[in-house]
Amino acid sequence: MEEKDQLRINELARKKKALGLTLEEQAEQARLYRLYIEEMKDLVKKSLQDAGIQPKNKPS
Repeated sequence: MEEKDQLRINELARKKKALGLTLEEQAEQARLYRLYIEEMKDLVKKSLQDAGIQPKNKPS
């Protein structure tokens, strides 16, 4: 995630707490949060794989 996106997430969080967000800002915040969460999930998966930890097979 680019630094400008991280800064925007923080900016929107501060504005939400202080003033509230417009519908457009709420949608932007949700989109940025999804991007951030997906990136974090990918980083955790890669770290686990690099450590030799494999996911369990899900039961059928």
